[in-house]
Amino acid sequence: MAALSFFTFFTLIIFLHSATVSAQSPAAAPAPSATNVTAILEKAGQFTTLIKLLKSTRMSDQINTQLSTSNQGITLFAPTDNAFSSLKSGTLNSISEQQKLQLMQFHVLPNFFSVSQFQTVSNPLHTQAGNSNDGQFPLNVTTAGNQVNITTGVVNATVANTIFTDNQLAVYQVDQVLLPLNIFGPAAPAPAPSAPKKSVKGADAPSGSSDTGSTPDASAAMGLKHHGMIAVSTGVAAILAAVFL
Repeated sequence: MAALSFFTFFTLIIFLHSATVSAQSPAAAPAPSATNVTAILEKAGQFTTLIKLLKSTRMSDQINTQLSTSNQGITLFAPTDNAFSSLKSGTLNSISEQQKLQLMQFHVLPNFFSVSQFQTVSNPLHTQAGNSNDGQFPLNVTTAGNQVNITTGVVNATVANTIFTDNQLAVYQVDQVLLPLNIFGPAAPAPAPSAPKKSVKGADAPSGSSDTGSTPDASAAMGLKHHGMIAVSTGVAAILAAVFL
């Protein structure tokens, strides 16, 4: 009985100690939330049109997925609502859904770039829209001090402000929508129409033409007349020669 009481008491001590330790242990910290590019833009304000395009093309999902699965980072050039408003009327409605996706991809670099890193990058930059080294969607960046200028071949834009940066995602406000040359560049000129063929008649006939105005029958008659005169002349000469001989 004494042994059983001791065992019960010992078990109770262990249970109480475990309960005390559990009560003193801090709760596990919640996992950090993943970066959400549209949430960043919504918090910054003045990016309503850009957010709609990022969502409708699912480009926002692609950016968030790449941020959670890659260490290369992302750089987003973010045009403001005023930048979209300054576009020619009907610009966005004139392009296909695929081209809208390419337009959004053209604003995204598949690497993280700080402002200072733009001073040493090699142009043209590679965007999510295509490999600029193959002549697809060229994007060129130049710097003057801390000012970053962007050229697309259609527009010249400037980085106006840094919206967000955490060494993994950089969001830069730009004052114009970056219109890629491949979509908004001048259309190739139509080939010149071929000259119509001109028929040659009468006086327009080239020199050496067989059309001399004489018919085959007239040519033949002139030939016979010429030979007849030669024959008559030969006969008269023969008669005169016979008389005098």
